[in-house]
Formats: sequence, C-alpha cells, structure tokens
Amino acid sequence: MAAAYFSMREKWWALFAALGIGLVIAVVIGGFAYLAWRRFTYIVGATDIRVESGIVSRTARSVPYERIQDVSLEQSLLPRLLGLVQVKFETGAGGDEEITLRYLSEDQGETLRDLVRERKDGAVIAIGEAASANEAAKEEPADVIFAMGHKRLITFGLFEFSLAVFAVLAGLFQYAETFVSINLWDAEFWRDNFADPGSAVASWGPAVQIIAGAMGLITLFIVGSLTGLVRTVLRDWGFVLERTAKGFRRRRGLLTKTDVVMPLHRVQAIKTKTGFIRRRFGWHALSFVSLAQDSGSASHDVAPFATMEEIAPIARVAGFAVDPQAETRWYRGSREFRVDAAIVDFCVLLMIAAGAAVGLTLSGLASPLFALIAVAIGALLAFRQMFLWRFDFNALGPDYVFIKRGWLAPKLDVASRIKLQSLEIVQGPIARKRGYATLYFGLAGGTLELEGLPIARAQELRQAILGSIAGTDFSELVG
Repeated sequence: MAAAYFSMREKWWALFAALGIGLVIAVVIGGFAYLAWRRFTYIVGATDIRVESGIVSRTARSVPYERIQDVSLEQSLLPRLLGLVQVKFETGAGGDEEITLRYLSEDQGETLRDLVRERKDGAVIAIGEAASANEAAKEEPADVIFAMGHKRLITFGLFEFSLAVFAVLAGLFQYAETFVSINLWDAEFWRDNFADPGSAVASWGPAVQIIAGAMGLITLFIVGSLTGLVRTVLRDWGFVLERTAKGFRRRRGLLTKTDVVMPLHRVQAIKTKTGFIRRRFGWHALSFVSLAQDSGSASHDVAPFATMEEIAPIARVAGFAVDPQAETRWYRGSREFRVDAAIVDFCVLLMIAAGAAVGLTLSGLASPLFALIAVAIGALLAFRQMFLWRFDFNALGPDYVFIKRGWLAPKLDVASRIKLQSLEIVQGPIARKRGYATLYFGLAGGTLELEGLPIARAQELRQAILGSIAGTDFSELVG
C-alpha cells in the first residue's frame, strides 16, 4: 500500500487508490486465512495427535504422545480479547515446534493440554473426562511461590537497558530510503543537512562541548532505560509462578500472554545469573533447563528478578540446591588454558594493530601511532583472561554438579548427576600439549560444559558421574 501511494503521490486520488489496494489485499488475505482455518482439523487419538491442513493440497501430520515434550498456551492481543488461545506442541530434545493449533477457546486449549499430558503419562482418558478434570484442576488452589508486582516489575525494567529502539529507527530509515528520494549512504546528503550544525558545535568552547556530550550520553541512557522498561512490562506483566500437583505453572505477558506448565521430572538443570549493577542491589535471575523451549530459548525463566532468598526455595522444590554442602570442595580451571587464551587474544589484536598501522602509513589519514589503541585493548583482554581464572570454579557434590564463573556478573549452573545423559572430553592439539580439556555434559533441552579443565579433573568428573548414572534404577524414576 505504501509503495502504491509513493508511486502515485502526485495524483490527487493517490491516497484513495492506496487505501483501496490495501483493502483488497486485506480481504484476500483474510479470505485465505478463513479458508485455511476451516480446512484445518485435528484428531486426538489414543496414541497420537493427528493434524490435517491445506486448502487445495491436503497435508496430514501425526505425532505420537511420547514424542511431545511440552504443551504450552499462548495468547496474543486480539485472540486474547476474543477468548481464544494458541496451543503449541514441542517435540524432540531440542524443543522444536512440531504442531501449532490456533484459535481454540480457552477451555478447549486447557482441556487439550491436560488430555495430551495425561495420555503421554500413560493414562487413557476421554475428552469429556479431561474437561471434568480440567474444571477440578481450576478449583484446586495452587501455591504461588513467586510473583512480581507492579513495583518490582518497574524496578526490573529499569535494569533492562536496551538500545532496540535505535535498531527500529535504523530499519525505518532504510524503509524510507526505498520510497523517498533519500540515499543514506550518500556523503553529500549528510554534508548538506548537518554541515551547519556541525560547524556550530565546533565553534563552541571545550566546556560547552563536554556538557553537550554529557547531555547526549544522558539522553542515550534515558532512551535505553525506557526501552528496556517497556519491553519488560510487555513481556513479564502479571508474572506468576505456581506450584501445582504436576509441577510448575508460569503465566506472564501483557499483549501476548503465555501459560506454561513444567513437570518436575523434566527439569534437567537450573541456572542463576545476575548483572554488574543489579548484583549490587541483590537481584538475580533463575531459569530451568527443560526438555522444551521457552520462546526460542533453551531455558524457562521462573524467577527473572528475585533475591537469592527467594530463589533457594524454588530450586529446592525443583529438587536442586544453589549451594553445595559445606564439605564439598571447589576446584579451579586450568591456569594453562587461561594463559593460552590470553596469548590468543593479544596476538589477534596485535595483528589488527599491525594492519592498521600499515594502512594509516600508506594512506596518510592519521598517525600510525593510533594503532597502539588496538595493542592496549589486546593487553586488557589478555589481563582479563588471566584475572578470570580466579573466578572459574567447579564442584561435584553427592547429587549435583556445580559450575560457577564470572567476576562482575557471576553465573551458577547446577545439574543433577543422574539426569545427565552423556559426557564427552574434547581436546584440541594445543589442549593435548598443555594438558587441559573441555568436558561436555549431554543435557536434554540445553547445553552445559566445563571449559579449560585439567585433564585429570575432567576424567575424574566423568568417571564419578558415569558411576552415578550406572547405579541408578531409572525404572523407579518418573517420566
């Protein structure tokens, strides 16, 4: 529609023609969407769920219940106003979406979710019985173990600094360049429009220039903070985490509301993280690594802005601990690994500096001494690698593996020893020469690794965890 308007903008009837074209396009798209919805059917069988779709050519897909890892409900703004939901089925260890059922009523969506979960767990029930069970579940009160009120949500948003608005503006400028006679890559355009303001700024005194630069940084900070606040409010409005009979239930969202149920036995690991500034105020985030995904992420956010006193009980309910036992010993990573990483970082920046010095010398644009900036950055990165060795820890408790790293923004990963599916030790040529390795943990639904371990420690961890797995009777475990 915009393209039609700009191509005919010299005509008095251009606006009406563009609106008419847009209306025709909307009617055609709406008609095809309605036909696609009418021809979209699903059948809930005894062993699988079958979906048939297509207007001209029909496509049928069947997914057994044992392959379905998660069923979640999602409501965008318009379907939410109409009382409709979208049901998403995720399959496989990676959590890829296999089936999406749109425009179901809220009761139908919740009934279908409960029915699929029951049949996956081996119980054969009818749809009518599932509806009755769903009504009973609604009446059964759930324990709220974490929630974010308006005050905490706003505080959380102020910590979520984001420059996404500038990316949107850049996209709009590129879109405008297509339909308006503006070439953003033309130096003459910028010179003609900003030469006078630039000259005015150059004529100011140093003090005024410093104040103007500070005001620009303050404006950037305000815009970034407001952008993060808006994104956080839209995503986490009404955030509630409940403990139900089947596990955890998390609901959140203002424009798009999501309702996710996470069974306890599918929580493979937990992750806690914080930020450089929010750590000073005692705020952390907790997420679960599950067999399913959460909006494209491998982890489910269960307490995105909480204190450690609030996180610890949630972790205990999930069967994990955020602190090892007092007698558990912490081990550092390999010092040789950090030395090699520091050398690599410095050498990369040194080569960049050499190339920049040669280029500046040949072009004469500036003094080749400016290349020393890259050398200084390389030295800082090398020092950072050596310094981070002091904050790289791992520990093996009776039930869990603990991985802690980071200085300004520390992170903690905790995995259950018996829920790990495989362990792999990987060494490159330098690592073999220097005596360290990377230990990869096979974790359904996520990734976990210990990088730069002494080879003896890596083999010790692998042997101990494999012994725990081999000594577990998995027939006694749920799911």
